[in-house]
Amino acid sequence: MGLEENLPSGVLLTTVEKVAGYARKGSLWPATFGLACCAIEMMSVGGPRFDIARFGMEVFRASPRQADLMIVAGRVSQKMAPVLRQIYDQMPNPKWVLAMGVCASSGGMFNNYAIVQGVDHVVPVDIYLPGCPPRPEMLIDAILKLHQEIQDMKLGAHRREQMRELEAHALVAPTTLESKGLLR
Repeated sequence: MGLEENLPSGVLLTTVEKVAGYARKGSLWPATFGLACCAIEMMSVGGPRFDIARFGMEVFRASPRQADLMIVAGRVSQKMAPVLRQIYDQMPNPKWVLAMGVCASSGGMFNNYAIVQGVDHVVPVDIYLPGCPPRPEMLIDAILKLHQEIQDMKLGAHRREQMRELEAHALVAPTTLESKGLLR
């Protein structure tokens, strides 16, 4: 015997955070930042076979001021890193970053002085997408996982509290030097 049973049909009860999350996840606009072979797979997601328009992302934005999702597809050179950071800084808040491919995630097979060993050294990354190159289906799956994160995101003071909790959790996490592979 709750409040829901006494309401007329067609009335929906929810919170402002859930409505804002629903609106945000359905209106992501990705920025074009294809750097290597992963960009071809990223472009194919916009085509009719995979049709990313089902998720409200039909237009890849050329201007960072109109985008809120940066998909870094491919390897990032040391010369490109400041440009990547500048584009990230020009994006409006809230903004998200998806590292597409093993080169963007960890430098890939290019372990040399010219390639940044992971785009997370330049910008904060929300989702890592493995593969060389990752299939378009994998990119869609990563975008759906990002949608779930956005849907559950808090607002205002609740967001600051959530960020403090995440930071405190990250500070007590063991370092990579303390990890011993799969045999922890």
